[in-house]
Amino acid sequence: MNVLVVGGAGYIGSHMVKMLSKAGHEVTTLDNLSNGYEDAVKYGRFIKGDIADYDLLDKLFSENMFDGVMHFASYIQVGESVEKPSMYYRNNVSNTQVLLDIMLKHNVKNFIFSSTAATFGEPDYTPIDEMHSQKPINPYGHSKLMVEQILRDFDHAYGLKSVSLRYFNAAGADPEGELGERHIPETHLIPLVLQAASGRRDDITIFGSDYETPDGTCIRDYIHINDLCGAHLLGLEHLLAGGETKAYNMGNGLGYSIKELIDVAKDVTGSDFTVSMGERRDGDPASLVADSSLLQKELGWKPEYADLNVIIRHAWEWEQKFDEWGKP
Repeated sequence: MNVLVVGGAGYIGSHMVKMLSKAGHEVTTLDNLSNGYEDAVKYGRFIKGDIADYDLLDKLFSENMFDGVMHFASYIQVGESVEKPSMYYRNNVSNTQVLLDIMLKHNVKNFIFSSTAATFGEPDYTPIDEMHSQKPINPYGHSKLMVEQILRDFDHAYGLKSVSLRYFNAAGADPEGELGERHIPETHLIPLVLQAASGRRDDITIFGSDYETPDGTCIRDYIHINDLCGAHLLGLEHLLAGGETKAYNMGNGLGYSIKELIDVAKDVTGSDFTVSMGERRDGDPASLVADSSLLQKELGWKPEYADLNVIIRHAWEWEQKFDEWGKP
């Protein structure tokens, strides 16, 4: 396959580029480097550019015969989306439509979309399956749900086929140690915990200890980055084989509390780092766990790295590559 990966210099995108290349596919990465790193694109061809640039996209599609497009070029911070909704709707929705319009112009009709569990909002039940109502509670979740609707409409009107994958908590790092998670600022729990373990942070704060869970802290479903990328590859193969537009929930189906995760991290790292307690944050559900049975049934997906110890060990191996100033 010849695949365009937009946002391929970021955390998930860079792992996806590696997996595609290792599987023998031709890969082009397009990224504006607003949140990614050029040195993370270790395979295929890299082009610096933005999906909002119609002329750039038009030229790129004119010069290449892409079999499909994978889209990871979204803004992802929930809090920032509340403060800057215009930025999120412009990039996550409007700019995505520019990309889709170019795809249609050049008759490229296979699209893999990086969606999110944030489209569900406060869960009515857990594990969350695809029948669960989608009622997002922040602009980030709304922007992703809007794109899911656009994709359904584009399929009906234009025959553009897509697979949307709703992640719960992407985690871990490349098992070979070549790639990992780098965000500035970092907002994801596992790298924050491991920064405390390595001494790059003074401590880690647990926000809320009075939830209706066994130990009072939030429960989340963590999926290894390689398992997540494997589902994307299966999704593209599904479309190229004539499959229909679908949306799937993706997680391990295993819920771990914040305290459980910290205990595992202390065991893996051998560091007894400081843990502080804080107040609950608005919009944090008590439990978010995925029901991925539909993805497993229809695409044959099966997680290889479901064990939280393995997820954290791979992330810890990556964290140890950084100096005290956060440079690898």
